[in-house]
Amino acid sequence: MNAAIKTRLAATTGAIGVGVAGLTYGVIEAHRFIVRHVEVPVLAPGSSPLRILHMSDLHLLARQKAKRKFIRQLATLNPDLVINTGDNFCSADSLQPLLDDMSELLQRPGAFVFGSNDYLVPEFKNPLSYLLSGRSHQADKPVPELPHEELRQAFTSAGWLDLNDKSATLEVTGRRLAFRGTDDAHHNRDHYEEVAGPPNGEADLNIGVTHAPYLKILDAMVSDGMDIVFAGHTHGGQVCLPFTGAIITNCDLDTDRVKGLSQHSCGGHTGWLHISAGLGCSPFAPYRTFCRPEATLLTLVPQP
Repeated sequence: MNAAIKTRLAATTGAIGVGVAGLTYGVIEAHRFIVRHVEVPVLAPGSSPLRILHMSDLHLLARQKAKRKFIRQLATLNPDLVINTGDNFCSADSLQPLLDDMSELLQRPGAFVFGSNDYLVPEFKNPLSYLLSGRSHQADKPVPELPHEELRQAFTSAGWLDLNDKSATLEVTGRRLAFRGTDDAHHNRDHYEEVAGPPNGEADLNIGVTHAPYLKILDAMVSDGMDIVFAGHTHGGQVCLPFTGAIITNCDLDTDRVKGLSQHSCGGHTGWLHISAGLGCSPFAPYRTFCRPEATLLTLVPQP
C-alpha cells in the first residue's frame, strides 16, 4: 500500500471516528434534561412576581422513560401558569402517557397552541437537505394524523386556554392576563388576522403565544403591543457548534435568538420574546449537540 492510499485511509477512518463520537455524544445530550430559570422585568412597578413554566416540543414517545420522569417532576416547580407551545407527541399511543405525565400540571392554569407534531405523525426527512435549506418542509404526500382533537379536548377540559388563532383572558394570582395566539405557522395553519388588534387595556399583561417564531408573527404581535411572546419549534438549533452555537433555526428567525430570552422590536414597539429550546426532537433525529433539552421557569418581575 503506497503512502497516498495510507493517508486517505487514515483520514477517512479519522472522519468516521469523529462522526461516530459526535453522534454518540448527541444521543447522550438529548437525555440531559434541564430546567432553566429566567427573570423578565415586564410587570408594572409594585407587582408581585408571576411564575410561568414554558414547555415545548416534547415530541413524546411512550417508551421515553427518562423524559417522562422529567415531565412529571416539573409540577414540583409550582408555577402559577403553564404555557405549552406545541409539538407534544409523536404517536397515537403516546397520548395517554403524555396526559398521565402532565396530570399535575393540568391542574394549574394554562394555555396552549399546537405544532405540526400535534397534528401529524412525524416522518423521516433527509438531514442534509434540512441543513442546506435551513428548515424542514411539509411532506408532498398525505401523512397520518395524530389524535389532536383528543389532545385538545383533554387540555381544554382541564381549563387550559386553546389559543390556536384565538384570544382569551385568564385570572392568575389576582391578575388579569390577556392572551392571543396562532396555529402552526410552519405548516401555514396560522391566521393572525383572527386575533389582530390593539392590546387589552384592562389587562395587567398582554401575552402572545405561537409555535413557530416566524418574523411575520413576531412582528404582528409586537406591533400590536404584546408585552411578551412565547414560542418553541426551533429546538434551540438542536445541532449546535461550540462557541458559535446554532447553525439553523428552522424558520426565518436569526440564530442569535434561537432560544432563550431576547427582545423584539417592530412598529415602534418592543416586547420580550422567549423561545424554548424544547424537551425533545424527532424520533428520526434523536440527538442534540451543545443544546440540552429544556423547560423554562420564567419569573416575571416589575420593570425597573
